[in-house]
Amino acid sequence: MSWSFNYDSPAAIKGVLDENGLVMSKKFGQNFLIDTHARARLAALAAPREGLRIWEIGPGLGSLTSSLLDGGASVTAFEIDHGFCRILRDQAFGDESRFVLIEGDFLKTWEAVLARNGVPDVLCSNLPYNVGSVCIARILESGCLPPLMVFTLQTEVAQRLAASSDSKDWSSLSMLVQADYDPEICFSLSGSCFYPPPNVSSSVIVLRRRESLLPEGLRPVFVKMIRMLFSKKRKTVKNNLSAMGDASVVLREAGIDPSLRPENLSINQVVSLCQAASKV
Repeated sequence: MSWSFNYDSPAAIKGVLDENGLVMSKKFGQNFLIDTHARARLAALAAPREGLRIWEIGPGLGSLTSSLLDGGASVTAFEIDHGFCRILRDQAFGDESRFVLIEGDFLKTWEAVLARNGVPDVLCSNLPYNVGSVCIARILESGCLPPLMVFTLQTEVAQRLAASSDSKDWSSLSMLVQADYDPEICFSLSGSCFYPPPNVSSSVIVLRRRESLLPEGLRPVFVKMIRMLFSKKRKTVKNNLSAMGDASVVLREAGIDPSLRPENLSINQVVSLCQAASKV
């Protein structure tokens, strides 16, 4: 890999953008991680050993990508910004055999890559704050379940992923993640770790796959159920399931108090709801 770049330098970042006639896009939530130690910690979490097949969403100029490749991983990078793609392809990693660039919106391209290459060993990203939860939800709803996922997210989103039931952060996203993964918030990142510094705090979260809480074939019903349950979080579960028509029967069959609110339910209770709904 011949690319040598000072990822810690805002001046260097601005310089390469200027040379290529590029500007940072608020639309894509572009904030570059300029902290060496943070990148090293991220790379160690995402690539604990050599030879892993890693998907990286939104590599930007490739700061994390470079560390992952140095560690012996093979990286498939999904980048929506065509200007960044030119730099990644023509200047940074074009001579690296373990680097594959997928140009375009991850949400529109990942399924073709999955069909072609299968589930990666690791999915990682410094996810844009405006699309982070959408990307994670789309992957999990489809049943694409990498053994390990490592994300830098807005702290509020990370807290939702790691929340426990009966907490204010318990949500459909919490259930979707924890049906298959054990989440761990590993460390926080201050705004000074990024260029330009974001207006929100950031946290690094690791999702480690474990045995699924969802019986085989129940995932589509589960996804639909949690969407309904959390459509109006302050309403009761009976109210939010009213569109089913037979909500009272389903709740009674599942042994769930209809006056509970969505955040009071555990994943296992929602699984019981799904199984009851499948019978009615």
